[in-house]
Amino acid sequence: MDEPDEVAEFARLFNGFLERMQNPPSENPRESLRERLLAYLGMDPEELPVVAASFPSFDLPNVQLAVEAWFDSFEVVGLAGSDRGHYTFSELLEVSAHRRYGIGAVDYQRISIAVDQEMDCVAFGFYLASQGDDRYVALLRAANPQYGRPTVQLEVVATSKEAGERFLGELPALILEHNVFRGQVVSFEGHQFERGVGPFRLHARPEISRDDVVLPDGVLERVEREVIGIAEHREVLLAAGQHLRRGVLLYGPPGTGKTHTVRYLLSRLPEFTVVLLAGTSIGFISEACGLARMLQPALVVLEDCDLVAEARDHAYGGGPLLFQVLNEMDGLTEEADVAFLLTTNRADLLEPALSQRPGRVDLAVEIPLPDAPGRSRLLSLYGPGLELSPAAVEDVVAMTDGTTASFAKELVRRAVLLGAENDSPPGDAELKAAAEDLLSTRDALTRRLLGATEPAPYTPPPEATPGLAPPMSY
Repeated sequence: MDEPDEVAEFARLFNGFLERMQNPPSENPRESLRERLLAYLGMDPEELPVVAASFPSFDLPNVQLAVEAWFDSFEVVGLAGSDRGHYTFSELLEVSAHRRYGIGAVDYQRISIAVDQEMDCVAFGFYLASQGDDRYVALLRAANPQYGRPTVQLEVVATSKEAGERFLGELPALILEHNVFRGQVVSFEGHQFERGVGPFRLHARPEISRDDVVLPDGVLERVEREVIGIAEHREVLLAAGQHLRRGVLLYGPPGTGKTHTVRYLLSRLPEFTVVLLAGTSIGFISEACGLARMLQPALVVLEDCDLVAEARDHAYGGGPLLFQVLNEMDGLTEEADVAFLLTTNRADLLEPALSQRPGRVDLAVEIPLPDAPGRSRLLSLYGPGLELSPAAVEDVVAMTDGTTASFAKELVRRAVLLGAENDSPPGDAELKAAAEDLLSTRDALTRRLLGATEPAPYTPPPEATPGLAPPMSY
């Protein structure tokens, strides 16, 4: 064979290779998607209209449960082949006609639906299902912001367009009925690939009794009346034409018990859905309010909201993000049983924003530094195992004026540690030594980190307490 013939033969073989790659042989062992749907529906799926809907990324388990509740019977099948996620349902049918994709395994995504419970959710799969005399094929896909799909997507073909529209029309009520997040404590987090909501984080509901909350007389009662009292008397209030939406601001120095008070309220409202937002995650306030509105009664907790008092949100005209928070609060209907709890260490930063948006916060309550009786109660609360005399408690309470609940907690921990180092049960001597240590000049930064004010430096006596190791520095 001369050289021109060799070139021609190579070109022929190469063209055949390209044709084979573009059109796989018909003896492909996998059944094509189109063939399976044609057999199930009894008509050409490409001739049927596709109706579609999208849902928030965190709603995948709820959408799946709603879909499965609608159908009388169903089978879920997957699709084998790469890049299938880039095609719409109609495009997949068209590509499948050339046998590029065949029936394969379903893609699943394991999602937490409770603190100790997970659910295998369909991340990419076709429901071949029926409801009455109607037959459906529904493609369910999880959100995938990495590939430009920020929402859960559901695309449906049915033996009639009316059947498909009826299915999607009933779905929101079914999602609400089967919602796995009702009555749970959740927090929103950003997605790692782009701005947007990532997976929920689920939290165990605190179990805190009223005796575990140490506040000055009358403070906790005011908060309880506004948050819990309205929930307990919602029917009376509605009958009298009064609204249920309320906002409570807890303010005061760090470490005084604002978060602890919030946790107590969570334990008192076990039927409430709770959405936790802190710091910059308050940017998800729209999603949080949407969830709270859907799953009311609900409690939206905005911790350290002073961090966004001056932050700008360019998606909302560049104004302070806190304005968006307040507008979302105001956007709820008056009968919405949704409570907002805001905490801040810097009420001075919040006050201008609140005064420009009046009516969003109904009650502002200061959570102050504990007084002397409060500091005594905190020692009992955090150190039930300490053997303390009334005189020692009185001395330590006097020494710790201007300190916080966090300070008292650390004080007791150090007393227990001193007792362990000296192989003795902690008591008066250990508590005083721990107080001297925390109040010494070398622990000034520790005191500030625990939220305490800066009292006159405490100077320990020249001789160490007998039987104790020297005070520790951390």
